[in-house]
Amino acid sequence: MSSTPPQRAIRTAELLSIGSELTVGETHDTNAGELALALTREGVTVGRIVCLPDRLDIVSDAFRTAFERADLVVSTGGLGPTPDDLTRESIAAALGEATEIDPDIEAWLRGRWERRGLPFPEINLKQAWRIPSSEWLPNPNGSAPGWFVSRPDGGIAVALPGPPREMRPMWANEVLPRLHGRGLGTGAAIRTFRLTGIGESAGAEILGEEMLRRPDPEVATYARQEAVDVRISASGTDEAGASAQDRVDGAAAIVRDRLGQHIWAEGDTSWADAVGARFEGLGWRLAVEEIGSAGQVATLFGDAPWLALVRVVPSQAGHLDTDSDDDPSLVDRAARVRDDAGVDAGLAVRVRPRGSAFAVSVAVVTPNGERRQTRATYIGGAIGRSQAALIAAAVLFESASETAETAESARPL
Repeated sequence: MSSTPPQRAIRTAELLSIGSELTVGETHDTNAGELALALTREGVTVGRIVCLPDRLDIVSDAFRTAFERADLVVSTGGLGPTPDDLTRESIAAALGEATEIDPDIEAWLRGRWERRGLPFPEINLKQAWRIPSSEWLPNPNGSAPGWFVSRPDGGIAVALPGPPREMRPMWANEVLPRLHGRGLGTGAAIRTFRLTGIGESAGAEILGEEMLRRPDPEVATYARQEAVDVRISASGTDEAGASAQDRVDGAAAIVRDRLGQHIWAEGDTSWADAVGARFEGLGWRLAVEEIGSAGQVATLFGDAPWLALVRVVPSQAGHLDTDSDDDPSLVDRAARVRDDAGVDAGLAVRVRPRGSAFAVSVAVVTPNGERRQTRATYIGGAIGRSQAALIAAAVLFESASETAETAESARPL
């Protein structure tokens, strides 16, 4: 009689991040966010993300209750060799199984030390433990093997190491292929629009309550650091036989109709990605002078290959002849920094206080002319200066986009 447990499709998940360094705030958990995003894109609903201290009773109970709620439970951390690494014991306790040393894992572990000419610490034998319902997952980047557990109820538990450089490849190379073989997800479709020049509440008002409350496809707005995002998602086939992609595309057409003038990108595209794509298509490079922005434009664009020169000028040193929003000397600065760098485009940005926020004046000079705009941030301080950099990127992107569209329309058919 087969002892293989029944299998069920993986539609729901919970994530457990294990380690007292997380619950006392010494370490920031990035693993759970990455795993939640990966699972959501597969059409899996993540019901809970929990951080747990290194206590056997708490971790065991967390696994036990998560098994009752979710098809898939993924943990990170707690796979080291020391007594406070308790993930293996906790899964074993939750499933009522006993751990034992697996000779294959032991040989793999001892080989790691032998190759380095070092004696094997016997404490590390703990990392060779396995329970009968688990497969061990090799870890080429560390000494902590993972576990892929086929639970008696047909669900799955996965134990991954905590360090991201070990967790990521194990998840991608070992876990996801196994999960796909077990019916992971529901054929999800996701589309995300990135907005500029509009706040989250204004965008939500334009979309309307009826659209934002619809359960299928789900439409939601999020205020991100670089943009306001509108995310549209669906999974599976509906009662009428429409696929997730068809339903998402239908909602996306409505979002484009209502907010199209504010959409500058899709997915997780950054401003550096979007501007860079335009500049690379035009064969341009950029020089920047920013005044009173504390170098936020340079921070936003980073080490982009199309960025040739950045001058950061303190506001008092960059005093201009006039306080007008339409100051022609800012255009002169954009032209001068462009010429000094010997590139195609120059961007000059000036940030100055206006009430409790900032006025952001932007000038762009390219081979096809100049553009000047002044916009306002929503707030002052460091956040306001970051918003100023986003405004500058938006004006620059608009200028490059107009040039690219003009060049495209001028091409012979």
